[in-house]
Amino acid sequence: MASTSPVDSAHSAPPPAGHGRVSKPGIAAVLVTVVLWASAFVGIRAIGPNFSPGSLTLGRLAVAAVVLGALVLPQLRKGKALPHGREWWPILGYGVMWFGGYNVALNAAEHLLDAGTAALLINVNPILVAIMAGLVLREGFPRWLIIGSLVAFGGVALIALGSGPSSGERSTADVAGVLLCLLAAVLAAVSVIIQKPVLRKVPAAQATWFGIMVGAICCLPFAGQLVSEVQAAPASATWGLVYLGVFPTAIAFTTWAYALSLIEAGKLAATTYLVPGTTILISWLLLSEVPSVWGLAGGAVCLVGVGLTRRRA
Repeated sequence: MASTSPVDSAHSAPPPAGHGRVSKPGIAAVLVTVVLWASAFVGIRAIGPNFSPGSLTLGRLAVAAVVLGALVLPQLRKGKALPHGREWWPILGYGVMWFGGYNVALNAAEHLLDAGTAALLINVNPILVAIMAGLVLREGFPRWLIIGSLVAFGGVALIALGSGPSSGERSTADVAGVLLCLLAAVLAAVSVIIQKPVLRKVPAAQATWFGIMVGAICCLPFAGQLVSEVQAAPASATWGLVYLGVFPTAIAFTTWAYALSLIEAGKLAATTYLVPGTTILISWLLLSEVPSVWGLAGGAVCLVGVGLTRRRA
């Protein structure tokens, strides 16, 4: 399985990120992350009618905690040093924002948006990561970053325009859904910047599992909702929830963390430009969903914008 190598490699302390050529396990980790995260947008959309945003998040994180815990706990029992003192603060930060807040916001957004449009909007995230990486992590702040950011936000405005009453009987982009996606993008971007320094000391699998556990604890108020919704949901929806917990969460977030330990945050975020196109393809094949003309046009402008951010002066 493609994800085995980067996940297993996460047991050892990750090497520092550098400017050299990325290793084959690092490239594999990126590819696994892109494909599984793309499938998550479709999975959330497919089972969304059976689960509310909070219970879906808790169920997904609970499954991921069990699966990844089976990998991490034996390592901790062998004497792996736990974070201590202030080292827990960034873990708590991205656990609450990324695994908790991001997932709830995205789940809520996909009650209003189709999977492809949601993925296109979340694609603002690489721009935010690049800006914050330049400021906080000092990875550089070229002028093309500003130009590309303005172009990409113009694309977001086009997608939001498709949410008006004139866009048709049933718009694929609702204003509330757009705002929820943008909130999710901000939470994810801040979390990437917070997580990057953690990976210098904590292996990827452990850093991911700690974050999942924090997010799950934050979502415990939705436990009663989750139990009742699982009882009422068809078996296919329950298995879909299990899929989201195992693959896009336990595996993909670990392969992402592993890749982040090897690659600069801004450059790694650029690889997620591939997620919207992959999502639209999967959504079209499985759900027969295609974004509106405004959504496609705005998404294309977003991709042009994020492409400009990668230009060199």
